[in-house]
Amino acid sequence: MPEAVVNLRDLLAGKERDHGGLGTILAHRVFARRPGGPGADFIDLAVLPPGTSIGRHRHGADRETYIVLDGGGLMYRDGEEFRVGPGDVVVNDPHGEHGLLNDGERDLRLLVFEEERGERHAG
Repeated sequence: MPEAVVNLRDLLAGKERDHGGLGTILAHRVFARRPGGPGADFIDLAVLPPGTSIGRHRHGADRETYIVLDGGGLMYRDGEEFRVGPGDVVVNDPHGEHGLLNDGERDLRLLVFEEERGERHAG
C-alpha cells in the first residue's frame, strides 16, 4: 500500500545541464501516460535553483506547457525573451524553441506538461 503522504523533497532528483542548461535542476515525473492512453504524455514538477536553467531546445510535434508556481525567471520562446512569474502559463508550440533561466534569488518552481501531437519527442 502506498504511503499516505510523500514530501516532494524526498522525490526530487538532480538533473545536470537539462537540455544543455546551466547547473543542476531538480525534477520529478509526477505522471506518465500509459502507451496508447489518453491525456498528457507526462507531467513533471521542476525546481530551478537560482542561476540554473532549462537550456534552449526544441521538440518535434509535441506541445509543452510550463506553469510557473513560484519564483520567476527569464523565458525564451521562438526568438523572444520575457519575464515569467507565479501563475504564468507558457505554451511552447510544436517545433518551437524554448528555454528558461532562473536569474532570481529564490527557487523557481514549475509544472511541465507535454502533449504528444504525432511524431515522437526529439529533445
